[in-house]
Amino acid sequence: MTQTTKLYIHVPFCHAKCYYCDFYSSPNNKWMEGYVDAVINEWNRRKLTAPGPVDTIYLGGGTPSSLPLPLLERLLSALPSTGLREFTIEANPEDVTPEWVRFITERTSINRVSMGFQTFDDKELAAIGRRHSAAQSLNALELLRTHGISNISCDLIYGLPGQDLESWQRSLDTLIGCRPQHISAYLLSYEPGTRLDVMLAKGKVSETDEETVSQMYRYLCVATAKAGYSHYEISNFALPGYEAIHNSSYWDGSPYIGIGPGAHSWDGSNRSANPSDLKRYVECRGEGFGVIEEETDSNRFNDHTITALRTSAGLNLGTVMQKFGPDYLSELKAQAKPLIASGDLIYVAETDTLHIPESKWLVSNPILLQLIKVDDD
Repeated sequence: MTQTTKLYIHVPFCHAKCYYCDFYSSPNNKWMEGYVDAVINEWNRRKLTAPGPVDTIYLGGGTPSSLPLPLLERLLSALPSTGLREFTIEANPEDVTPEWVRFITERTSINRVSMGFQTFDDKELAAIGRRHSAAQSLNALELLRTHGISNISCDLIYGLPGQDLESWQRSLDTLIGCRPQHISAYLLSYEPGTRLDVMLAKGKVSETDEETVSQMYRYLCVATAKAGYSHYEISNFALPGYEAIHNSSYWDGSPYIGIGPGAHSWDGSNRSANPSDLKRYVECRGEGFGVIEEETDSNRFNDHTITALRTSAGLNLGTVMQKFGPDYLSELKAQAKPLIASGDLIYVAETDTLHIPESKWLVSNPILLQLIKVDDD
C-alpha cells in the first residue's frame, strides 16, 4: 500500500492570547508576509523527501483564520489541492464572516473547519480571555452550514474558572443540540507561563475540584453517547464516519510533516521540531531550522503505548510484537497482568488488544506510568 503524507502547518498568529493557551503564537502582524514566504519555502524543500502524496492537511495555530485572505490564498496556492481525504482549518468564531466562508468554500480545497467555542457562557468566555460571544459561536456554525461546509468540529473546555456542573451541562447540551459532526472536549489545564496559571498562583481563580471534574466528564460521556457520538479518543467524539483523519495519525503512529515555527514532525523513527521563534524562522526562510530529537526504542515504545491507550481502538499486542519485538511484548504483558486484575485495563482476546476503560480515561496517567519503559542510565 502506498504510504501517504500528513501535513501540518502551524500558523503562529492570534489577535490576542487566551489566558489558558501555551501554544506558540504572536499578535505581531508585521511578520505575516515573511512567514508565508518562509512556509512555502520550507514546504517546497521538505516535500522532496515526503514519504508519499499528501492526503491530509491541517492548518492549526495560533489562529489560521487571522491571516488576511490574500496571504491565506498565497499560502494555499503552494500546497496540494487534489487527492486530499481531509483538509482542516482552525478558526475563531469572530473570524467566520460571510466573506471568509465564501473564500473557503469557493476558492480552496478546505473541507473541514474546526472552531474553538470553549463555552456558551459569556462570563466564562471573558474569564479565559476569549474575544467572541456565545451568540457569535452559534452564528458562525450556522454560516458555515449555510455555505455548504458539512464537516465541522467544535471545541469545548470544562473545569473553567467559575464553571459549575450545571453550566457545563448547558454548554454541552447546547453544542450537542447543534449537531456538529465532531466535538472535542478538554479538561482545563493550568500550563506554566500562561496568564491563567499566574492568576491561579495569585489566588484570583481556583481549580475545579476533582469530584466536580469527574461529574463533568461522566456527563460528557453519557450525553455524547446518547446523541450518537462515538468516544474514539480521550477528548474526541464523532458522529459515524466523521472521526478526524489527520489527528488520528498522531495517535496511530503514522508519519507526519510539520511546517512553521513551533511545528513538530515524525518520520516513523525520529521526531524533529522547529523552534518557537517566528523572527528567526522568517529570517532563515524556514531553511536549516528544524532540530532532530533522537529517540530510543524505549521512547518509541512509550509514545506508541500512551497514544494507543488514549483511543477506543486500544493497544494491539501484535503490533507491539511487530514493532518492538518479543522482549518488549513480554514485559508489557507482565506489567499489564495486575492492571487487568484490578480493572484498570481490559484485554480483548478477539482483537488481541489492551484498553483503558472509558470511565478511567480521565485519570489514566497513573495506569500509563505502570506500563512505560524507563531507559537505564
